[in-house]
Amino acid sequence: MTLRPDGRQGSSSADGSVGSVQVAEITLPRADLERMWTPEYLERLAGTYWRYLTRISLGLLRVLYTPDSREIAVLGRPLVLLRFHAPEYETGADRGAVTWRIDRGLLVAPSGRGRGYLRISVARPPEGHAGGEATVTVSSEVANFYPLLAGWGWFSRLGRVLYRETQLRIHVLVTHAFLRSLANLDFAPSRVGALREAQRVERRRASRGDRSPVGEQATAG
Repeated sequence: MTLRPDGRQGSSSADGSVGSVQVAEITLPRADLERMWTPEYLERLAGTYWRYLTRISLGLLRVLYTPDSREIAVLGRPLVLLRFHAPEYETGADRGAVTWRIDRGLLVAPSGRGRGYLRISVARPPEGHAGGEATVTVSSEVANFYPLLAGWGWFSRLGRVLYRETQLRIHVLVTHAFLRSLANLDFAPSRVGALREAQRVERRRASRGDRSPVGEQATAG
C-alpha cells in the first residue's frame, strides 16, 4: 500500500475556508476487489471510518447516529465537535463516494454552519483491465470547512497558523493512519444498511434480465 501526496493538503481560501485531501493506493487481488465492489461495501467503508476514530481516540470520541445526522462527540452530548447531515452515496462502475455535508459543531465557525463537506472516494481500474491484481485509489477530502480555531477579523492570521499546526496536523495524521488501516480489508458491518437493500433489488432485477438502472445515488437515513 502507498500513500500518495496531494498538493491540496492544508489549502485555504481568502474567505476563511480550508480544505485538505489525502490519497492512498491499495493493491489487492482482483477477485477480492470484484467481491467487495458493491454498494454495501461502500457503506461499510463509511462505517469503518467512524469506527477508526473511536478506536484511535480510545473511546474518547464517539459517533452518534440519528436518522438524519452523524455526530462526533467527546464522550457524548452536549460536547458535539462536528455534526454532519446523513451521508449521501454515489455508486458507479468504476467509482464510489460517500459525502457527509457539514452542519455545525464546536469546531465549526458560525459562518461555516451548513457549509462544506467530508468525502471518501474510491476508484478502481476499468473492468477490462488485465492482470490478477488491481490498484484501488482511496481519497479522503475535506472541503469548504470553516474552523472556529482559525477565528476571524484581526485574529484570523494567527488563528490560521494555530489551526494548521494543531487541528489540521492531527486530522492529516489520523486520516493517513486510517487509509493505511484499509490495507487489512477489515471493514465495519453496516450500522444502517441503506445500500444493502438497494443491492438486493439490483440482484433481483438482474436475475429477471432487467438491466435498467436502479439509480446511482442514495441517501442513508
